[in-house]
Amino acid sequence: MAVRDPHLHVIVLAGGIGARFWPASTPSVPKQLLPLGGDRPLIRETVDRALRLVPPDRLAILTGSHLRGPIARTLPPETGKSFLVEPRPRGTGPALAWAAWTLARQDPEAILLSLHSDHVVSPEEEFLDSLRAACHIARTEDSLVTLAVPPTRPETGYGYIRPGAVLEPGSPWDRFRAFRVRSFVEKPDVERARRYLRDGFLWNSGIFAWTARRFLEEVRIHAPEVATHLPLLEAGDTDGFFRTVPPISVDEAVLERSGRVASVEATFQWDDVGTWEALRRTRTADGDGNVALGASYPVAAQNNTVFAPDETVVLFGVEGLLVVRSGGITLVASRERAGELKELLKALPEALRNPDGGHPHRNPEE
Repeated sequence: MAVRDPHLHVIVLAGGIGARFWPASTPSVPKQLLPLGGDRPLIRETVDRALRLVPPDRLAILTGSHLRGPIARTLPPETGKSFLVEPRPRGTGPALAWAAWTLARQDPEAILLSLHSDHVVSPEEEFLDSLRAACHIARTEDSLVTLAVPPTRPETGYGYIRPGAVLEPGSPWDRFRAFRVRSFVEKPDVERARRYLRDGFLWNSGIFAWTARRFLEEVRIHAPEVATHLPLLEAGDTDGFFRTVPPISVDEAVLERSGRVASVEATFQWDDVGTWEALRRTRTADGDGNVALGASYPVAAQNNTVFAPDETVVLFGVEGLLVVRSGGITLVASRERAGELKELLKALPEALRNPDGGHPHRNPEE
């Protein structure tokens, strides 16, 4: 069993709404609470993995107040009080600055490992070792570290990393490829994505490791949008910080501007479960290419995706459909347009976008 780092703290980002998984994912029951990767909610799988790295008192779920209760009910009892609750959503830049400031007060040597609540990874041991290697490099290189994933397809929904100079992690992590990040590239079109694959670019997983001290210093140097408001945290005015700081992602605010960014190449399989098409990578298809969660009976039907855990769906003579039944709403769409559900939501009335009547939609980019 690996020795636990006494200064490691894990933050699980769990504030998004997963709009691309409508109607199953809603503001009150977002995708991280759905069993999209296996038999358990995505966030429960994430937390169980994290608890192999840290004890419950060094794990925190960063989310909004409206999700604290629903998330707590999915987690082990010992993690029920492990929350950092944002007063209002402002993106990952301000949220992680707040988390780093909070941890630095508790532990000046704190290392912050930031995980998303909705990723699917395997095998688990390789995932955990990749995280340990990233934390090691964050400390020894005094750098901001991101996990980079070797691409398996010309994906247009991910950001990419252009590798730079090779780093030598040292034993016992020398089996991992590590390097300086030469540049980040935002979501490309298909042709550029194909070129990135040929040129050795990697996916940016959004999994980060850094010391709280170094991250706050990089915020002060490179992210004036956030740094200007840090004195409010020093004064104990967390609500004022979140009320006045502008929304911005950590990638835009810090990582794309800093010269202290490194990366570890992942040795595990990774999926961010970004659209309904991800079910076809996390579930097994039948002999006709149909993938279903729930009772599904395809007859003369091929290559369809069905999510209806509490319903029975019969498919007859159709191909390439996405069928989702949840909360009294049925969505039928072509699979090729599954990634465009945010555009669909803009055309629907609020009563349909948010059928459970819960918290209104957060940042439309989430």
